[in-house]
Amino acid sequence: MNKPTKDILQNIPLFNHLNDSELDLVATMSKIVTYPKNSILYYETEDTNDLLFLTDGLIKVYKVDKFDNEIFLYYIYPNSMISELSSLDANTIYCFSNAEFLEESKILSIDYKKFKDSFLKQNNLSMQLINELIIKNQQLQCIVNRELVFDATSKVAYMLNSDLEMFNKLKRNEAAFLLHIQPETLSRVLKRLQRNGTIEIIKGKVNILN
Repeated sequence: MNKPTKDILQNIPLFNHLNDSELDLVATMSKIVTYPKNSILYYETEDTNDLLFLTDGLIKVYKVDKFDNEIFLYYIYPNSMISELSSLDANTIYCFSNAEFLEESKILSIDYKKFKDSFLKQNNLSMQLINELIIKNQQLQCIVNRELVFDATSKVAYMLNSDLEMFNKLKRNEAAFLLHIQPETLSRVLKRLQRNGTIEIIKGKVNILN
C-alpha cells in the first residue's frame, strides 16, 4: 500500500516540523514518481521546474569529463534533498551533475515556483532550507578533499568511516572506481589497515576495529 504524500513529507527533515494545514498545502503541489533501476533522473546542465527529494531507493550523483569518463561525486539516500540549488531567485533549478538510480526508487517532486511563493517568500521554511543547502555544501567540501587533498589511504579510510555499509555492498573494483584509485592500490591499503589493527576483513566484509 502506498503511503499518502502527507506521511512521506513528515519523514523529510525539511518538512517534519510543519503543521497539518501546511503539510496539506505542500501535498497539493507535490507528486510521487517511481523510477526503475539504472534510469536517469536528470543530466547535468538540464533545468527542472521541481524541487526533488528521494523518499525510497538509492541515487548516484556523478559528472562526466571531456574524455567521457565518469567522475563519482556522492550517493543520495532516502529522505534527502536531491536538488542542487544555486539561487533562490530563479523559478527553475539548474542541474549541476547527473543523477542515476541504482535501485528502483521513489521521488517526491514539488512544484518549485508554487513552493517558493507559498513558503520561501513568506519566510516559512527559509532556515530549514538553508540547513539543507549547508549539508549539500559539506558534501561538496568532502569531494574537494577526496579528490585534491586526500592520498589513497585517506580516501579509503574516509569511505570506510563515512559509508561502510555501501563499501561492503560494492565489489572491490567498483569501490576503487568510485574512489578514483586502482584496484591494486585499494587492496594494498586494506591490507595495511588490517595489519595495523584498524580494520578486520571477514568473508570479504570490512569491520572497523579502531
